[in-house]
Amino acid sequence: MIAFSTSWNSHRHTSGEEMLREIKALGFDLIELGHGIRISLLPGIQKMFDAGEVRFSSLHNFCPLPVEVLSASPDCFQMSALDKSERDRAVKQTLQTIDLAARLQAPFVVLHLGSVAMNAITDELIALAQKGELLSRRCRGYEEIPSEREIPELLEQIAAPHVGYWHDMGHVQIKENLGFLDHADWLRTIAPRTFGCHMQDVKWPARDHQPPFFGDMRLEPLAHLLPSDCQIVWELSPRGSAEEVAQSRAIWKERFGE
Repeated sequence: MIAFSTSWNSHRHTSGEEMLREIKALGFDLIELGHGIRISLLPGIQKMFDAGEVRFSSLHNFCPLPVEVLSASPDCFQMSALDKSERDRAVKQTLQTIDLAARLQAPFVVLHLGSVAMNAITDELIALAQKGELLSRRCRGYEEIPSEREIPELLEQIAAPHVGYWHDMGHVQIKENLGFLDHADWLRTIAPRTFGCHMQDVKWPARDHQPPFFGDMRLEPLAHLLPSDCQIVWELSPRGSAEEVAQSRAIWKERFGE
C-alpha cells in the first residue's frame, strides 16, 4: 500500500487531526509524518491513532520539529557536524523521533546523515544545466553523505537487518540530470537493501517533489526496479494542488494498482 507524506500539508494546519483527515480524504489510509510536524500537531495525531483512524508508514527525522525550528528542516542539526554539541543534539532529536515512531507503531524512520563541509556545487550545476551548458565530470562532488558510491559498502559493514536504504526518487533523478550517476543502474545495485522510497516526479533539471506523472522522469520503468516489499511514500511539494494529487493517484492506480 502506498503512503502519503505530511510534507504536502503540515505547514498549513494547526490541528494534527485536520491535517491527517485532509490526506485521508484524498484516498490515502497510510501516512508518513514528515519533518515539518510541530509539537502542537501531536495531540490531534495521537487522538486519531488512538481511535484507530490512521496508520503510519514512517516518520521522517526530525519528528517532531525541534522547538526552536519554525519550519520543515531535516538538516537543522547534522550528525556530520564538526561541532560536538550539534552532533549530540542531532542524536537526541533522532532518538525522540524513534520513540515517537514506536508509540505510533510506524515501522520505519527515515534519516538524513549529514553533509560534507565543502563549497557547494549543486546549485551551480543546476544553473549550468538550465542554460544548456556543458557539465564537467570533474565536478563530481557530493555535499550529502554517504554518497551512492559509499552506501553499499557501509550497509555491508553495518550488517544489521533493521538498517537499510531509503530511496529518494527526486534527489537521485536530479543527480542523474546533473551527470553524477545513472538512476536505473543505481536502483538495480541497491534494490536488495532498499526498505522504502520517497516517490515524486522531477521537472528537468531540478524541480523535485512534483506529483507522479507531472514531471519529466521515466517514472514507470524506474518504479518497477524497486523491490516488491518496498514501502512507497509520496513526498510532494505543498505547491501541488489536491486536484493534481487526485489526478496523479488515478494514473498510478491505473498503472500500478494500489
